[in-house]
Amino acid sequence: MTNLAAPIIPITPIIPTTPSLPSAPTGQPLMTPPATLEPLPVAAFQAGNFKSDLKPIWCPGCGDFGVVTAITRALAAVGRPPHEIAFISGIGCSSRIPGYTTAYGFNTVHGRSLPIAQGIKLANPELLVLVAGGDGDGFSIGGGHVAHVIRRNIDLTYIVMDNQIYGLTKGQLSPTSPRGRKTVTSTFGSLEDPVNPLLYVLGYGASFVAQGSPADMPGLGRIIEQAIRFPGFAFVNVQSPCVTYGEAEQQLKAQKARIVSLESIGHDPADWASAAERAREQATKFYTGIFYRNPNPPPTYGQAVSQRQQSLQNQAVPRHDILNCFVPNH
Repeated sequence: MTNLAAPIIPITPIIPTTPSLPSAPTGQPLMTPPATLEPLPVAAFQAGNFKSDLKPIWCPGCGDFGVVTAITRALAAVGRPPHEIAFISGIGCSSRIPGYTTAYGFNTVHGRSLPIAQGIKLANPELLVLVAGGDGDGFSIGGGHVAHVIRRNIDLTYIVMDNQIYGLTKGQLSPTSPRGRKTVTSTFGSLEDPVNPLLYVLGYGASFVAQGSPADMPGLGRIIEQAIRFPGFAFVNVQSPCVTYGEAEQQLKAQKARIVSLESIGHDPADWASAAERAREQATKFYTGIFYRNPNPPPTYGQAVSQRQQSLQNQAVPRHDILNCFVPNH
């Protein structure tokens, strides 16, 4: 079956989640589903079921190759069929990822992946919604949306590929670039302290915060799987190095030598204060694993909407009278 999980896909076809698709209006094409519509048993899903025929065009050695592999492994473990998954992204190297999967994909506007994903999740709560982007997309132009998706607790998984540089636009300073970093836009070295994504989202009140690396593929796959399964907003920061503009200490071989598993040091992910303390060490320590997982997750925004709809159901205006509500003095 034709795979249309390409970098840019209209949002309209994301809404159906059942195998039967509506007829297209006259003169408009009907989108072919992105994957086999016959649900497979959970045990039958393999990572390959979630990989599209498109070949990634990242630079050889880019960390994002490992990230997309970890994502497909996690999706296979979760067991939802591709047509029940929506993968939303912004603009940048990492934002190409939806096109490399068999899920419904939507490559949106720079920094606007989160509001688009929220709308999709609220319009069709049964969809499993993933969001992907880079450090610039998420914490520069799109940074204002992060706080609001967290406070609403929309049930989606946000995966940020943090490489401390703008790679697609040829090596400019990014929000997570360290102080002193020399780039084409900071010839004499950056005068700014970097954003700490982990502290940001913890401070905003995120209930699930984790960090991983393609240098530990099994660990990264498990982290993403747990994030997807978490009931509410989940944030995964992935240290995904840029081989073209990144520095030597950020590359996979160097990362592998520096990785310290939070589990190995006895970190309790239910302890928010401990999570914040570990996150403060981001500049000098490279921790991977789950920093914080709320042991008592609050209700999601979708659940609150559903409850509100049920409580107001008896007050609902009949459909044929809805337009009259907008007529003055009616």
